[in-house]
Amino acid sequence: MMPESLNIMWSTARSERSDEQSLPLPIEVRPLRSARRMRLRLDEARGVLKLTCPARTSRRTAIRWALEQRDWIDAQLARQGDNEPFVPGATIPVEGRDLVLVRAAEAPRTGRIDQDTLNIGGPEDGFDRRVEAHLRGRAQAVMSAEVAEFADRAQVTARGVSVGDAATRWGSCSSSGTIRLSWRLIFASPEVRRFVVAHEVAHLRHLHHGPDFKALEAELVGPGLRRAKAALKREGPRLRRLGRGR
Repeated sequence: MMPESLNIMWSTARSERSDEQSLPLPIEVRPLRSARRMRLRLDEARGVLKLTCPARTSRRTAIRWALEQRDWIDAQLARQGDNEPFVPGATIPVEGRDLVLVRAAEAPRTGRIDQDTLNIGGPEDGFDRRVEAHLRGRAQAVMSAEVAEFADRAQVTARGVSVGDAATRWGSCSSSGTIRLSWRLIFASPEVRRFVVAHEVAHLRHLHHGPDFKALEAELVGPGLRRAKAALKREGPRLRRLGRGR
């Protein structure tokens, strides 16, 4: 006969697995010493739920708390939408205007914008990679110029500017003065993109979000600050879906 304590352990494990399977997505639970309460976030890029909780919280308790947030989870999934891969004929937003993706034999492989089309040369295979490479290069050039513009106004110096594809951040600024921005901001409206760039430039002087930082950010962005923040929340989910596979 199986010992009673082992029975309890197996029952608890089965219950925990059952709770996890009731969630619509895989979940990652991360206990943190600094956490004072449980927080749940949807990582749209990876398709997982991320839950942070106080260090002493059991996984079972965390999972059951996540189940209680099902209405919020379903609401996030409902607004997530489908991925929008880079394929010929697709329409994507670039710097505030819509462009149709075209595979054109006479166009350079690096891409060329003609009026309302982004023309990409080369074979069908690798079309999506060449589109992304073009947009990454464009994002690097556009936002590097904007960093320089805002840095001059703020009387600070950026040691370097690079683009990446972080799952959770639109930008970051290191203590050494290096700014990193999401290349996906090239899809955003100019107002939104410039807000993120100005935000990171303000961090070159203030590595916090205190009153001094907020004052500089507001000075750099101007009267459209609140509107740009709201627009980023609204546009953000689609920006992360663009260029991802079916």
